[in-house]
Amino acid sequence: MSYVDKDRPSTWKKYDKDFCVSCRANCCCMPVEVKSDDLIRLGVTDIDEVTNSIKKTAKRLKKEGIIMSYREGTEFFMLAQKANSECIFMDSKTRFCTVYDKRPETCRDFPARVGTRVGFCPAEKK
Repeated sequence: MSYVDKDRPSTWKKYDKDFCVSCRANCCCMPVEVKSDDLIRLGVTDIDEVTNSIKKTAKRLKKEGIIMSYREGTEFFMLAQKANSECIFMDSKTRFCTVYDKRPETCRDFPARVGTRVGFCPAEKK
């Protein structure tokens, strides 16, 4: 693969599922918006807490470093990132997701149905 810049979608490659086998997980170093259902599946909250007060849930998750922000109008949470922009759920050594089976819908659908440039991927070989 040639040079890819995750911040410049024009450099992305047309998605091929085989990219994931040897990729550096650039998509896991991009901001990720999630819904409360994703946070429940991840096990960081439950339906009772979210139903009782989504704002209080967001405040707690932000304090715990799970999310960076919450937008009340869209009810989207922005997952927190490490200082190097990696997702908080990424293993920095293996470059694998530590919550893969419970990962958010955004991650499941990227890049086929969601993303800055749908159908294209910021894949880069390890």
